[in-house]
Amino acid sequence: MSGFFQTDLGIVILTLAESLALIVPLLIGVAYLTLFERKVMGAMQLRKGPNIVGPFGLWQPFADALKMLFKETIIPTGSDRLLFMIAPMITFGLAVVAWAVIPVNNHWAIADINVGILYLFAISSLGVYGIIIAGWASNSKYAFLGALRSAAQMVSYEVSMGFIIVTVLVCVGSLNLNDIVMAQRHVWFAIPLFPLFIIFFISGLAETNRAPFDLAEGESEIVAGFFVEYSAMSFALFFLGEYANMILISAMTTTLFLGGWLPLFHCAPFTWLPGPFWFLGKVLFCLFVFVWVRATLPRLRYDQLMALGWKVFLPITLVYLVAVAGVLEYLGWLPNA
Repeated sequence: MSGFFQTDLGIVILTLAESLALIVPLLIGVAYLTLFERKVMGAMQLRKGPNIVGPFGLWQPFADALKMLFKETIIPTGSDRLLFMIAPMITFGLAVVAWAVIPVNNHWAIADINVGILYLFAISSLGVYGIIIAGWASNSKYAFLGALRSAAQMVSYEVSMGFIIVTVLVCVGSLNLNDIVMAQRHVWFAIPLFPLFIIFFISGLAETNRAPFDLAEGESEIVAGFFVEYSAMSFALFFLGEYANMILISAMTTTLFLGGWLPLFHCAPFTWLPGPFWFLGKVLFCLFVFVWVRATLPRLRYDQLMALGWKVFLPITLVYLVAVAGVLEYLGWLPNA
C-alpha cells in the first residue's frame, strides 16, 4: 500500500513539475509580449516605445505588474461580488489550461492525448463564459453591451474555425496534435490549405478581440467594454488572458498549418536547430503579424464584422471542407480515422 501511495505522489510531483515548466515561461512570455507589442508598434509609428525602465525598457513589464499589484481593487455597488471576481480568473485560467495539449516538440506535451484538438477547441470555446459573466456581474450597461458584442463575435467566428479544424482532421485522420504535426513532414498545410490558413488566422484575431475586431472594447461607443468596471489585478488578469490567448492562437496556427516544430527545410543548416526553437520562431512570427495588423488596420463596424464571419468565412470554409474531402476520396487518399 505504501508503494501505491509513493507512486501516486511521484505522479503528482511530476505533473506539478511539468505544469510549472509550462506555466512559468508562459507567464514570462505574456509579460514580455506586452513589451514586444509596444516596441514593434513604436517602430512602425516612428517612435521609441518603452525605453526608461531598465536597459532598452526591459523591466517595463515588471513595473506594470507591480503597479497593478499595489492598486486597489474596486468592486462596483450593486454588482455580484462573487461572479465579478471569478470572471477574470475564468478567462485567464482557460487560456493557461489549454496549453496542456500543445506539443512543442515530438511528444513534448503535458497531456499527449488522442483527442487533443477536441480538447483545445472545447477549452477555447469556454472563454466566452468569462466575458459574459464579467459583463453581467458588473451591473453596468456598458459592460453588458461589451459582453454581448464579444460573445456574439466569438461564437460567430468559432463556427468557421471549427470547419477549418475539421478540414485539417480530414487530411490527417487523427485528433492527436502530434500526429497533425507529423503529417506535415513533406508539406505544411498552409500551402495546400492556404485560404483556410488565412481565414483561421483572421478568425483568431476575432476570437481574441484584437484589432481590427476589438469592437468589444469600443471606447468611442461603450467606454471600454466588458471590463470597464475592473481595476488592479482583476483587470490585469483580463489583460494577461487576452495576451495568453494570442500566444495560444499563434501556437494553434503553428501546429495546424506551419508544421509545428518541424524545420523549414529538411537539410542543414535548418536541421541543426532543435524543434522547440522552430516552434518558438513560428509562434513569434504569428505574434508579430498580430501586432502588425493592430498597427495597420482601423476598427471595423459591427455589421461588417458579422457579415464577414457569416457571409464570407462560413461559406468559404464549408465549401473548402466538402471540396477537400471529395478530392481526397476521389484520389483514395482519405485517411481512416
